[in-house]
Amino acid sequence: MCKSISDIKSEFNNLQTCDLEGFIATYSSDTRSGVIQLVKRAAGLIEKHNAEVERTERMLSYEKQYSSYSYICGIDEVGRGPLAGPVVAGAVILPKDDPILYLNDSKQLSAAKRDELYDVIMERAVAASVYFIDHKRIDEINILQATYEAMRGAIMNLKIKPDILLNDAVTIPGVDIKQVPIIKGDAKSCSIAAASIIAKVTRDRFMEEADLLYPGYDFASNKGYGSEKHIKAIKEKGPCPIHRMSFIGNFI
Repeated sequence: MCKSISDIKSEFNNLQTCDLEGFIATYSSDTRSGVIQLVKRAAGLIEKHNAEVERTERMLSYEKQYSSYSYICGIDEVGRGPLAGPVVAGAVILPKDDPILYLNDSKQLSAAKRDELYDVIMERAVAASVYFIDHKRIDEINILQATYEAMRGAIMNLKIKPDILLNDAVTIPGVDIKQVPIIKGDAKSCSIAAASIIAKVTRDRFMEEADLLYPGYDFASNKGYGSEKHIKAIKEKGPCPIHRMSFIGNFI
């Protein structure tokens, strides 16, 4: 008799520890060793899953604190520091009754995990949007003001107006919605983490496409940040059309 890990996990999940020997004994002796290994793997998966549920519950503390508000929106940005490309803000209203596991500060996740979570967020969020402010506008108004502008744009692009904003560290000027700035909020709030992920994935994809248009600057790898190879290319080739001129004065 052969069962998949998911089958055994489902059965094992309903058992008490004292029932384990009886559970294994239901299998014939020639398959028992394999079943034990599958049970151990299933138990490991369950333990990891339960730990993630607990971590997610902790990251929902701010959402629970402001649960009287109907639409809680997380806000975050990506791209303040690069020498090239846009700054991108994300805004996400998560469902209250359907937590998404594995949300975290986008910098703490692998690219593959961010891509996976991006799809989940865009599918299950009550509302989600991103907003770009390009390099020319950054040069015109400075990166801080460009960041605020991107955040306001992301909020305005939502199909539902939020009742409250959970922001990663900042208070956004010119917004008539209650705001809660949270230091390192992308690691403390699921809503902010979700916003950081969609902003990060969107910007990374933009820079990967820019690498095809402007080869030699290694944008696919450095995403516009000042890596050694990137700075060397600026010095040798000069800036490309998406460089922030206000950021690269020391290199040209």
